[in-house]
Amino acid sequence: MELSDHLPKPGSLLIAPPALQDPNFFRSVILLCEHSGEGSFGLILNRPIEAEIEIMSSDLAGYTGGLQFGGPVQPDTLHFLHKLELPEAATIVTGVEWGGDFDALKQICSGRSVSDRELRLFLGYAGWGAGQLHDEIQTGGWIVTESDEKAVFSDEPGSIWRSRLRRMGGDYAVMANFPIDPRLN
Repeated sequence: MELSDHLPKPGSLLIAPPALQDPNFFRSVILLCEHSGEGSFGLILNRPIEAEIEIMSSDLAGYTGGLQFGGPVQPDTLHFLHKLELPEAATIVTGVEWGGDFDALKQICSGRSVSDRELRLFLGYAGWGAGQLHDEIQTGGWIVTESDEKAVFSDEPGSIWRSRLRRMGGDYAVMANFPIDPRLN
């Protein structure tokens, strides 16, 4: 499977190859939510944040899941992926909804328990300017593959990088076992 066989589109997964050393994206898996000639927007699926914030205890009291680092761009913004029925239309990406009416989300979370199997919250996002993501993919900066609802809600964040590479097979499965620091191997 050649990298050029999979062009990025909303719903694609971007998987960081083992050689990508940028700490923001090291071994990250990103769900691409928007991709156009003007730029791209995605959320990192495998960077849980070990912190509680005020919004979790007040506005989203019924949410029992955690918070994730969505990316280094605007880390003070909140984004969400969900499988909830919100009255205002959200963008559907690979069977998952991205965004929607935050007030309706708060109402749902105040009326019942909502787990991370239905809702994922992200601080910040990963973003690329016009043509930037395409250039990074062409130089081997990202592995592009198809996504599914399982990548967002079922796969364990700590194991998604390895499991998705293994699922792709061949050379990608070999990459899944690449040591973090090959000098220490």
